[in-house]
Amino acid sequence: MVEPKEYQHTFYQELFERVIPFWETHSPDLTHGGYFSCLLRDGKVYDTDKFIWLQARQVWTFATLYNQVDPKEAWLDLALLGAQFLEKHGRAANGHWFFAVRQDGAPLVQPYNIFSDCFATMAFAQLFRATGEQRYADIARTTFDHILQRRSNPKGKYEKGIGASRPETSFSLPMILCNLCLELESLIDEDLIERTIDQCIDTVMHGFYDADTGLVLETIHTDGSPSDSFNGRLLNPGHALEAMWFIMDLGQRRNDKALTQEAVRRALHMAEYGWDSEFGGFFYFMDRKGYPPQQLEWDQKLWWVHLEAQEAMLKGYAYTGNLSCASWFERIYDYTWEHFPDPVHGEWFGYLHRDGTRLHDAKGGKWKGCFHVPRGLLHCWQLLSQLALDKPSGKKEPHE
Repeated sequence: MVEPKEYQHTFYQELFERVIPFWETHSPDLTHGGYFSCLLRDGKVYDTDKFIWLQARQVWTFATLYNQVDPKEAWLDLALLGAQFLEKHGRAANGHWFFAVRQDGAPLVQPYNIFSDCFATMAFAQLFRATGEQRYADIARTTFDHILQRRSNPKGKYEKGIGASRPETSFSLPMILCNLCLELESLIDEDLIERTIDQCIDTVMHGFYDADTGLVLETIHTDGSPSDSFNGRLLNPGHALEAMWFIMDLGQRRNDKALTQEAVRRALHMAEYGWDSEFGGFFYFMDRKGYPPQQLEWDQKLWWVHLEAQEAMLKGYAYTGNLSCASWFERIYDYTWEHFPDPVHGEWFGYLHRDGTRLHDAKGGKWKGCFHVPRGLLHCWQLLSQLALDKPSGKKEPHE
């Protein structure tokens, strides 16, 4: 059973003494603005290209720390460093956000990836809360409108698949919209937020749920039917677990105990299914029928997967007192903290082979930046702090 005080200091110390200082020291680009994300183990920059979704994620991180932890001017200044770069260089003429730009802001990769827009929305919403500057709220609202307009065809002309042959839809966008709605709640019309939340809950909890296996799918046909294909059989345990804590948060917001309990049940099932019983940790990708996944990196162990799983289980325990969640939290914690943190240079390693040995030592790149580690540590520290004050009952649920 989780003893909050045993973990609380560990999460606090890791976040504020090892992780945040790493990004404060090594990521700011004081010449052109924005941040470097391609950092070696010791923080040395090995590539200067800037990925818009990572720029936005880092703005969100430092604005959130300013809003929720301590209004340090240094944190706000860092958030503004990224935001000003994004305002100047991040968007195409149609208002959609590029995927990648050069160090000086010249565009490199077209705005094919709607997740640049999603994280820009989150970033400017948090920055508006920090500063009260109306233009930041306007950017967040406008970008959110663009996301809703594009959600039926997120990549638009950049979609390489021929949809008429196999019309499919992906789990990623409705999943992230569950969280995005909570980030924007104070900025967007209440009716629109509630309608979007209703749609997202229905899509995540019903559309992509395979009742036969109890698993969360990554891709389905646009008519809601399963697709017996590489994409249709694909499972991503990390995505499923992250989505379930989003749903738990929505359940708490709406005081919907049944929704929260169902999200907890599915998270526990997905954790059991996705755990590597031989080496520990969660597989990156799996196939619903047990076939070889298309992704060659399927058996790697990734930093973000374990952070999201850790948060899902801690929230499940905090919100419901479910002891199975407490047990899983401890199991995931033991694996995660043994393999990912770097006690020498700070921050966390991102990529492991199946056996837990490191794939490489870099702390950031095209896909890893200043987001999952600080967000996961922050949320878990906040939860543990609350649990230390108000310990849950620890009652077993009927399904345990």
